[in-house]
Amino acid sequence: MKTLRVEHHTLPKASIGSKKSLVSLHFGPENSNHKTYIQAGLHADEAPGYLVAHKLIELLRAADDKGEILEEIIVVPAANPIGLSQWDTDSIRGRYDRSDQVNFNRHHEDLTTEIAERIEGKLTQNSNENVQLIRNCSREILAARVPQTEADYLKNCLIKLSHDADIVLDLHCDHQALLHIYVGTPLWPACSDLAAQLGVGVNLLAEDSGDVPFDEANSKIWWELADKFPEFPIPPACLAATVELRGVLDTDREQTEQDAANLFLFLQRRGFIAGDAGAMPELIGEATPLEGVHYIKADAAGIITFLITPGTWVEKGDILAEIIDPIEDSLTGPEHTDRTYVTSGTTGMFFARSVDRFARPGKIIAKVAGKEPLVGKGEKLLTS
Repeated sequence: MKTLRVEHHTLPKASIGSKKSLVSLHFGPENSNHKTYIQAGLHADEAPGYLVAHKLIELLRAADDKGEILEEIIVVPAANPIGLSQWDTDSIRGRYDRSDQVNFNRHHEDLTTEIAERIEGKLTQNSNENVQLIRNCSREILAARVPQTEADYLKNCLIKLSHDADIVLDLHCDHQALLHIYVGTPLWPACSDLAAQLGVGVNLLAEDSGDVPFDEANSKIWWELADKFPEFPIPPACLAATVELRGVLDTDREQTEQDAANLFLFLQRRGFIAGDAGAMPELIGEATPLEGVHYIKADAAGIITFLITPGTWVEKGDILAEIIDPIEDSLTGPEHTDRTYVTSGTTGMFFARSVDRFARPGKIIAKVAGKEPLVGKGEKLLTS
């Protein structure tokens, strides 16, 4: 029997004559013991995730036809209809909400304090009972919310779909990059099977990266509540990760189909889908702290020419790129030695770079993942 259920979630009107909706596809038993939630396009201008989600849905439909979906799997193939409507000079600008310039992947629900107040005196020595208690509380809190704006309603809708899931995967991409993931430190190495199956090159760990991105809205409540109630067993019950599917241009069919197939195999190995997932691939990327990522900024205006590609191991001080001022550098002649080079401030994996080749002072143009935390990173560990 086919289990697919399609739900349409209508957002409130933000302007006269305008109404947007969100679509979620639900596979498997509705009241199963375990649940996976996967979404694409929260940053609406990041194309690869849409294609991977689309292909994954095709694979899930085929498995559903065969009765092979064992647990609930929800896929939202386009998680941000607001951002998808924000066009400018023939391009989508879907990273920030134009009404207030807030990043769509920041400031999601942070429920720890409210849940802690509700579960006081109700926890037991049974971890499964505690997980269910916490999920029931989060469901009640979210249901009672009255979102005021279109974006708030969207965020509330997404977290209501995901808050009680065992696995939450938020599909994104960088500019030009290796495939990498952001994941909570307490979830490693338990989630290394995800990284191995996807072929992740860099695994970035943090307990709290700041500003509550979507994955952490689902995951960090578990270790925060465990810290608040150390006398009771509260496991990290949600494996949530932000999956960066390389760069914005990486939409080749073969690659996106392979990514979808790898997600399918990961879910198969985790018991959500029947069948043999085969031998797990070797883990190729080590785990390093998000605090160890050097966001390399340009210190001059000009045109960037990168001298190495993502996937290169660099030492502190190695040159990554040159910034050329086509006016000043032309006036000084070829013999001048005062060239503007961009260097790495740490030893590690050069894993991402800007797709835009124009530089200005202070603009982030590259990322290197080091093994050691960097001094002065502060509490906000992500880029804007």
